[in-house]
Parts: sequence; C-alpha cells; structure tokens
Amino acid sequence: MLTVAVILLFLTGLAHSYLGERYILMRLFRRENLPKMFGSTDFTTGTLRFVWHLLTVVWWGIAILILLAMDEPLQTRVVLQVFSAVALVSGLFPLYFTRGRHLSWVVFFAVAALLWLAAT
Repeated sequence: MLTVAVILLFLTGLAHSYLGERYILMRLFRRENLPKMFGSTDFTTGTLRFVWHLLTVVWWGIAILILLAMDEPLQTRVVLQVFSAVALVSGLFPLYFTRGRHLSWVVFFAVAALLWLAAT
C-alpha cells in the first residue's frame, strides 16, 4: 500500500508540474492583464511559476518520508533532514524563477539550515 502511495505522489507531482506548466501557466502568462511588478510581468510570472512547482517538491518530500518509513520507524533526525532538503530546494526556486527578487528564498534557506543543524 505504501509503495503505491509513493508512486501516486511521485506521478501526481510530475503530472502537476508538467501539465500545469503546459496547460495552465503558459495560457495564463499569455494574458495581457497580468499585474506588473518591478516594471514588468516577469516577477509575477516567476512567482506564480515557482509557487506552482513548489507543491510538487512538497509532495515528493512526503513521498520520500513514506519510502523511508517503509523500512523502519522514522527517526526525528531523518524527518528534519528531509524537510531541510525540501526547504533548500524550495529556496532555489525563487532564486531561479524570480532571480532572487522574491525574498522567500532567504526564509527557505534559513529554515533549511536550522532544520539541518537541529538534526545533527
């Protein structure tokens, strides 16, 4: 049952990112009435894009925790390390998609570091 749950979470994340990018975000970004921030719609589209794909990262983090729980009970250290990795990847998204202008990367990196340090 857990293996099926992991596969479903992984495939759902993959489908969410790919299909959402192709059929929702791309169509949304063609609109002329997107809010302009910092002089263009780049920040808006970058923010929407990284937030959209962030959900996939979280689902995959949950799938990894389920995978790890299949072998033995999860230790707090392992849970903190997985969430630290999720926070780290989450911080990379706004750096890439908004070129660092969305400052959530600062918080995500701080959370990643704090969780990693707490786990050791």
